[in-house]
Amino acid sequence: MKRDRLHTYIIGGKYRGKKIYLPSKEVTRSSKSRLRESLFNTLQFELVERNFIEMFGGSGSVGLEAISRGAKRAWFIERDADSFKTLRSNCDSMEPARCDIRLGDAFVVLPAILEELKRRGEKAYLYIDPPFSIREGNADIYQKVLETVERIDPDTIHAVIVEHMSREKFPETVGDFVKSKEKKFGKSTLTYYLPAP
Repeated sequence: MKRDRLHTYIIGGKYRGKKIYLPSKEVTRSSKSRLRESLFNTLQFELVERNFIEMFGGSGSVGLEAISRGAKRAWFIERDADSFKTLRSNCDSMEPARCDIRLGDAFVVLPAILEELKRRGEKAYLYIDPPFSIREGNADIYQKVLETVERIDPDTIHAVIVEHMSREKFPETVGDFVKSKEKKFGKSTLTYYLPAP
């Protein structure tokens, strides 16, 4: 009997229960359902008709959850070619017209997306779930994340949410953003930043 491919499910909204396929565990790590549920319980109806960016796309499970719950549009950035194929397939199985998928380095591609939003006078929720720093070649990943957030124009962002290893402590302020909330889920933690008042 053929084994079913690795998968997860959309938790809520229009596509609740829909299967989302996952790329290889060697390359990407899927956000746990409990963590995703907490994220979307926090954002609730704020997402409706707003934009969402998933900076390290993987399977697209977070951005597609946002689409299911009424987000106007979701951007996904993924640099691994095989993961990108899985991501595109997942988006095509839902609402491809509301998904903008970019192949490339997230740190390079993100500024272009934010510039597009700025030109249109729009904002987005930014979800950053980089590979854990214990992965080979990623020792400085959180430093790069913080430097990226520091450079973001707060007028283009509703909130920045970072999923990171719980043992990493994120600062109270990053550039023009202030930490508003932190929630731990075992080895992973969600840290929320809002534009400074």
